[in-house]
Amino acid sequence: MSATRYLEIAEQLSAELAECPRGTRVASEAEIARRFGVGRAAARAAVQELERRFVVRRTQGSGTYVNRRIDYVISRSAPPSWSATISAAGATPRALVKSVRRVPLPADLAERFERPAGTAVHEVEREFYIDDLLASWVHEWIPVDEVPDLDLALHAVDSVDLVLRQMVRVRPTRAWCRVSIDVPPAEALRALRMESSLPAWLVESVSRDEAAGNVLMCSRTWTRADALRVVVELEEETAGDATVAPRGAPTPQKAITASNWE
Repeated sequence: MSATRYLEIAEQLSAELAECPRGTRVASEAEIARRFGVGRAAARAAVQELERRFVVRRTQGSGTYVNRRIDYVISRSAPPSWSATISAAGATPRALVKSVRRVPLPADLAERFERPAGTAVHEVEREFYIDDLLASWVHEWIPVDEVPDLDLALHAVDSVDLVLRQMVRVRPTRAWCRVSIDVPPAEALRALRMESSLPAWLVESVSRDEAAGNVLMCSRTWTRADALRVVVELEEETAGDATVAPRGAPTPQKAITASNWE
């Protein structure tokens, strides 16, 4: 048998699965081995190849399912809202608030916030879902003096962006963003139910009030690479449309970077 037989099997399965809806259960390795007359090792290699191509997604303790990635567009012209971005891509977003705590502003975020370390902030931990599939694990920090009752507001509305727009009457805009891809730390791997060998997107972001320029939120998000393809769009900045970056950060056009995962 050819050493690349698993690639031929992966190609055939990929074409067949392209016709299946997202979430369709994929045949087991034993079933694939019997169908193509190969050993379990070749069948396993074919499934792993499909996973590398993001054609399938494995869920711990459940099985392997047809996967469909969507584009998550980061742009200065788009609101820094998970719900709005996922909806615009044609999928159904859902956010699950895990915790909202009042904590001292961490020292590593003080410069981005342009506030002293120790300032009272809300630390929000959330899970983001796309069509009921877990996609992201996010931490957000919002100054308490901007939204004193954020914990109560998030019981009614699961979008921080919407809370800021409706309760505080501000227009959040993305002022700085850094995108990279790496193997997440153990805590993030557990939160995303991932195997340690799989890399994920890390998106760090700062949002300001478009009118006043003050920092409204910092966020750090780990996202499964099999759920989203992060797309960064750099528009030409026009006169009167300048966005101020945090002290020590590059200007907006140069601050938004992305590792090429494909």
